[in-house]
Amino acid sequence: MLLLGALVLLFLHGSVAQRDSDLFSFVTLPEVRALKFEIHHVDRDRQLPGYWFVAPYGQIDPEASTHRYQQYQVGPYIYDNDGMLIWAGSPLYDNRNVFDFKANWNMDDQPHLSFILQHTDVEKGSGMILNNNYELEHEVGVTNDLGAFNMHEFNILDGGKTALACSYRPSLVSFASFGRPEEEGWVQAGGFVEIDIDSSEVLHEWDSHDEIPVFESIKVQPWDSPSGEPGSDYVHINAVDKNDAGDYIISMRFTNTIYGISGSEGKIMWRLGGLESNFDMDFTFHKQHDVKFISSNETHHVISLMNNASDEGEADESISAALYIELDMTTMTARVIRRIERPDGGLTRLRGNVQPLPNDNTFIGWSEWGYHSEHAPNGDLLMWAKFSSERFSSYRSYKFDWIGRPNTTPDLVSSVYGTNREDVLTIIHVSWNGATDIAGWNFYARAHESGDNVFIGYTSKLDFETMYLADGFMDWVSVEAIDSEGNVLSTSDIQRTTIPENWAAIGFEPEGSSPSPDDPSLLYLPDGEVEEPVDDGTSSSNLKSQDQIYADTKEVAKSVYKVYAILHGVEAFAILVLVGSCVAGVVLGVRRILRRRRQLSSYKNVPTEEGNEEVEESNLPAEQIPLRRNSDG
Repeated sequence: MLLLGALVLLFLHGSVAQRDSDLFSFVTLPEVRALKFEIHHVDRDRQLPGYWFVAPYGQIDPEASTHRYQQYQVGPYIYDNDGMLIWAGSPLYDNRNVFDFKANWNMDDQPHLSFILQHTDVEKGSGMILNNNYELEHEVGVTNDLGAFNMHEFNILDGGKTALACSYRPSLVSFASFGRPEEEGWVQAGGFVEIDIDSSEVLHEWDSHDEIPVFESIKVQPWDSPSGEPGSDYVHINAVDKNDAGDYIISMRFTNTIYGISGSEGKIMWRLGGLESNFDMDFTFHKQHDVKFISSNETHHVISLMNNASDEGEADESISAALYIELDMTTMTARVIRRIERPDGGLTRLRGNVQPLPNDNTFIGWSEWGYHSEHAPNGDLLMWAKFSSERFSSYRSYKFDWIGRPNTTPDLVSSVYGTNREDVLTIIHVSWNGATDIAGWNFYARAHESGDNVFIGYTSKLDFETMYLADGFMDWVSVEAIDSEGNVLSTSDIQRTTIPENWAAIGFEPEGSSPSPDDPSLLYLPDGEVEEPVDDGTSSSNLKSQDQIYADTKEVAKSVYKVYAILHGVEAFAILVLVGSCVAGVVLGVRRILRRRRQLSSYKNVPTEEGNEEVEESNLPAEQIPLRRNSDG
């Protein structure tokens, strides 16, 4: 009965078996279903330590509020380098899509988070900036006539005073460049704005209306009839950056061109790629994304970009690649100084980004399925990962150092289980959403609400959520988050332990009775002497005790915890096999030791698609999520 009950408990809590094997479940945050990663480390030693910043979405268009999913899946998420969840931000934003989610260390002496909160049918969306307590510091809205805060870019410039964003605006343009000067048609002019972060005031604005003629577009042909309002997306801007001289570079996907824009005059200074390139170049790129300055002076620029080499309708090359390009402005020549091809040999037809890392590695977001990779300076593949689910993607993926200091307290859920008075255990789950420096947890219990805390054990933090098994019925429990130096980072609220509604229904004997809470000072301090916890990082319990039987009991609890850690990501069939071979002996050992110990002492929880908007939904099966919606009940 004890083994059967343990199996039922683990399955009900969702800490072992997942209803959806590609999503995590947590006892302490039951509303969150964070995505799992498939990860392959090729060379850990050369990887830069840091955290992954991803923002999974299921479909790129905003969903009506009545169609959003009941459990939180999409939005901003932080993971460590092994795919362990650090922060789930989706509950803060009601499952709305988030784009360009990253850490910013260039605003002041503290780290910040920034991202674009996508527009809805009633809101224009915003650029959001959070501090490292996960509190909103700035919401940069739309203050001009633009219909929405565009999804492609929220680029906070050094100093944190202004930010760059892309813009789209319907414009009437001449077809003179097609030899039809008497005709005009509507297009979506692509451009950018520089915004004051404090006031959302637009400080500088530029668009393609008078600067880029329609003949440069690969989406508008000379024989096409003029379009009516609002017009076709003829250039499709998707990135903008600014150098110290005050000039800008932009990426126009539907002209296959990078443009240098004068910050003082607003004129196009040069074109790289496309039909009107000003550079002598022995390479090509197509349908590119995420152009950024790496370095820039009067004579040379080094830039990075994602060469998608394709879109959802066609492929111009056989493989996508990250490119580092040097522009020599004295000779007007361009050369590739580093090329990193997609590790699986495929094409990133939509979205993506390239991020140079401080150690000269490169972190690349290939977008679809959250696929990303890290590469050494010579291009060697060091790691790749992707969502276990093919239902989600991430527009961009980044890697940054991060210090998370949530102003909430750890979440704790405690429950008690047993089939008779001799085998009662308290099972404690704990997590702290967003904290980065937790090395382990100190667990405490008290005999009653106003009683003294008694230390009942320590365990290392192995995952986002940690499970701890305490001997006996601990009714009032709390936990401390401990860093690697033994400092207390935070203390949870005191929680009462949840008890079964019907002890007899879970097989408790004798029928009609139930256990009463234990006094932890009797159970954990056999000699009645209070001992302070000492964390040496080597044991799940650091109480100094001469009761060897008690120590043996805690070792068995450690073994159960290790089994739990192994089972955490294993699917149901494997769980049955592992539990049958591992847990049975462990649980029976707990029962035997508890019985021996009882003989010695008393006992008592805008354009939203990256490509052509005319593409049918059926062409994007990976953008659908067949999970239960609120409206489905």
